[in-house]
Amino acid sequence: MRRLSPIVLVAVLAFAGCGGQQRAAAPADPGGSTLRATWTDPDGDGILSRAAGEALRDRTDLAPAARPGRTLATLAVLTDTHVRDEEAPARVPFLDRLGGEFSSTFRPQETLSSQVLDAAVRSIDAVHPDAVLLTGDLIDSAQANELALARTVLNGGLAHPDSGAPGYDGIQRADNPDPAYYRPDVDPPRHPGLLDAAQRPFRAPGLTAPWYAVPGNHDLLLAGEVARTDATDAVSVGDRLLTKPDEGLDVPRREDALSPAFVNRVLSGGLPGETRRIAPDPQRRELTPAQAIAGLRAASGHRGSGARMDQVFDAGQDVRVIALDTVRRDVGSTGELNGAQVRWLGQQLRAAGDRRVLVVSHQPLTKVAGAGPALALLDRDPHVIALVAGDSHHNRIVARPTPAGGYFLVQTSSLADFPQQGRALRIRETAGGGTALETWMLDTAPGPLADTARSLAFLDAQGGRPAGDIGGRGDRNVRLFHR
Repeated sequence: MRRLSPIVLVAVLAFAGCGGQQRAAAPADPGGSTLRATWTDPDGDGILSRAAGEALRDRTDLAPAARPGRTLATLAVLTDTHVRDEEAPARVPFLDRLGGEFSSTFRPQETLSSQVLDAAVRSIDAVHPDAVLLTGDLIDSAQANELALARTVLNGGLAHPDSGAPGYDGIQRADNPDPAYYRPDVDPPRHPGLLDAAQRPFRAPGLTAPWYAVPGNHDLLLAGEVARTDATDAVSVGDRLLTKPDEGLDVPRREDALSPAFVNRVLSGGLPGETRRIAPDPQRRELTPAQAIAGLRAASGHRGSGARMDQVFDAGQDVRVIALDTVRRDVGSTGELNGAQVRWLGQQLRAAGDRRVLVVSHQPLTKVAGAGPALALLDRDPHVIALVAGDSHHNRIVARPTPAGGYFLVQTSSLADFPQQGRALRIRETAGGGTALETWMLDTAPGPLADTARSLAFLDAQGGRPAGDIGGRGDRNVRLFHR
């Protein structure tokens, strides 16, 4: 979640003047491996420059360094892509100015979410992984057209970002007088025509490797917080856009207060404030959690059953991936794990035998309600090498020592905010039968719209430089040794 007031964004952009651009890049790279090159801001002026890559750095938190041998599996991770319908009337970007938990409801680069995902897909394809892990928040607000767009980008085909009437019709229009929103046609750094370019169809190559998804709270809940109701769905497919909320609108700051009853009460008299007409679009219909889960299963091609999207699969040689669905279905962004899931996890750990094990979830298990017994199981298992999660929007790797040998807690930054990176994971056997988990960040592949999104995300006062989501040197390109 981003924290600072959106008003600060305007000041930052104005200070940057003609900044927010990117200096001449190094020779073209079809992928985005940060082992070869990456983006930095050496002068602190908000202008990104191409710089030398970061080599893998050894981390011996859990085991001494050893010579890496054969590769057992290569995976890639994408998380918190937040593919969004930025023109949708059910969005609540006006809450962004409240800060806190609402500070992710508007981003200056939000019209480019599908193009950023496409550039990330092309970067991953250059790695040739055995499988791709999508660790939640693939879409932004549980809308059917968001899921359809993300599916096209991931699987390949002609992607259509636009919704409603042809062309952009949203809060970033040049004629919007509200200073809380960046308008690329008129505000610095100016990008004339960006909104029109963002709506144009584009051909997506799609992932060449199979992909597996766990849901995030934004996949199942509106704005990641609120359960769908008939009243919210009527707004979503309707023809009125709230432009100025009532001054007396009192929005709770606690997630658990955003109940269906509260939402229905707010909408009982229509949208609470000044509105204008927009073109309605039935493809903006909101999905129930069950419909969203069914859509994710169909999109990935990995069928399943049940209300939870827990799954298990093998990658490469002697590597098993266990995915846990930790998302609440009622309200809020916090995760939960129930007793049946813990028992299932125990069964899958036993069935994994001597394989190396990766456990995947959206929210980090260390922050999930009811996950204590699951962590106790993992702490006792010497085959678990890493817990891979999203949700936090930052790069971070923390060692968790245990009597059984321990494992690493690996989190990856989002595509929604800077640094807009994915992560590669290469699992290698070491001399003596140990394991080296080599991981490095993947910038989005070169492209004019994705590159512009990166520069805007970097300048964003709520999700850019101040957030520090890029992490420290030991959170990015490292070789993690495990006994």
